[in-house]
Amino acid sequence: MGIAALQERYGQTMFIIAGLGNPGRKYENTRHNAGFMAIDEAAQRYHIAVSEKKHKALVGRGIIGGEKVLLVKPQTFMNLSGESIKEIIDYYKIEEKTQLIVISDDISMEPGAVRIRKKGSAGGHNGLKNIILHLGHDEFQRIKIGVGEKPAGYDLADYVLEHFGEEEREVMVQSARSAAEAVEVMITDGPDTAMNRFNKKGRESI
Repeated sequence: MGIAALQERYGQTMFIIAGLGNPGRKYENTRHNAGFMAIDEAAQRYHIAVSEKKHKALVGRGIIGGEKVLLVKPQTFMNLSGESIKEIIDYYKIEEKTQLIVISDDISMEPGAVRIRKKGSAGGHNGLKNIILHLGHDEFQRIKIGVGEKPAGYDLADYVLEHFGEEEREVMVQSARSAAEAVEVMITDGPDTAMNRFNKKGRESI
């Protein structure tokens, strides 16, 4: 179904769901690609083909929770994620504070944990930092997927670009499923309901 048909059927509202990661086979199943994993899970769950090359990203149009969505996997590499997302926001003229959801990895959370936030700093994450730079603010919704804290003595870049072990991979697959589920809850019931449901430490709004 094309964009015009989607607009006619479901109205003008569109949610942009952007998972962060690095393109290319060498980066598959690495900690920094947790956002890509969540988009892949959402694409499979909601039968959306994320295959169109547009706006420096792979994108796919579809419906989640009765609302029109665009699933996005920026292809700029992590540190320039904001270039792609800003271009998409400008093209579709969405309100990024309420219609943008960014999914990213987080080294401050235990592997597999999922947490929803409505705004906040980049927390040292270069992909989020670049998005904030391009948007000019940090007031956009996000889903954070825990990948575990960097062990002492490890280089951070090496750690986040390291591939998951077999057991860790199973945990991350489950967290990608939870993130995809959280997307639908955020769309249908709002971020507060999603936070109450998915945040392990209770409601978090900043």
